[in-house]
Amino acid sequence: MKDVLDRDSAVPLYAQIEDVLRRMLETGEWKAGQRIPSESDLQKEFGVSRMTVRGVLNLLADEGLLHRVPGKGTFVSERKIVAQSPAYQGIREQLEARGFRTETELISSGLESPSERVRGLFGLGQLGLAHQITRRRLLEGEPVTLHQSWINPTLAPDIDVHDVVERQLCEVLSAEYSLTASRTDETLEVLMAGEEEAELLHCEPGDPLLLLRDVLTDSRGRVFECTKLLMRGDRMKLQFSFES
Repeated sequence: MKDVLDRDSAVPLYAQIEDVLRRMLETGEWKAGQRIPSESDLQKEFGVSRMTVRGVLNLLADEGLLHRVPGKGTFVSERKIVAQSPAYQGIREQLEARGFRTETELISSGLESPSERVRGLFGLGQLGLAHQITRRRLLEGEPVTLHQSWINPTLAPDIDVHDVVERQLCEVLSAEYSLTASRTDETLEVLMAGEEEAELLHCEPGDPLLLLRDVLTDSRGRVFECTKLLMRGDRMKLQFSFES
């Protein structure tokens, strides 16, 4: 690869090497899960110092494009799927719009006792029950998100009779109960996967997960849905846009 570098260019050699490696990742010449050449091999191929190669690999690793496995080498990471907050558009809708094959699995559904916080938001009594719906979203056959939704039973009675696997929950709430969000309160945090989450999302206990909580309120000021969305940190990342 020495001949791909222009040593008379004003562009530093490390930047040229970075461009070469990025192209190999973007074109699929280096595929996800593949071990790339070692630092010493790349040093010889490019005819530069090992420190220069290491700096470029560190940069790509910091961006999540590569990852190191102690004793085994450096590997190409799975590309993360960039999604917007579901407050703008459903995750399933976003993924399918980009041509991904998605599946939805119903994990559980029924009337259950929610947390004190959810009971308060729904205006339920101490013993009040709410509809709980948990679904798992698969991308190309691999679990990537886990959705738990609490639905206000006063505003959406008997929602369990509707299909929330083939249809999106927001579509059911809008079409069947005229419930659409005019306000969404959202929080984002990172947590470590527990045993149950790891089993459902096919990751390891302790792996990082993104946790997005939404509280949806209609135009009359009524809270009709509280959601908890867990996303695998190694497969998903959220993008936010703001206008000033």
